[in-house]
Amino acid sequence: MDERNFAYMAYGFIAAWLIVVVYVLTLATREKKLRSELERVRYMIEARDKKSS
Repeated sequence: MDERNFAYMAYGFIAAWLIVVVYVLTLATREKKLRSELERVRYMIEARDKKSS
């Protein structure tokens, strides 16, 4: 293999890892937003139940 091919392969691996890292960070951000939304819904349900009791 030519040295140039190794460089292209390294660039490909770097790009693949960057894509994976960005994807995982995106998933973590979405999970955090969903957890906060779920907590807000729980609070609303508890407040409604206390009000109706």
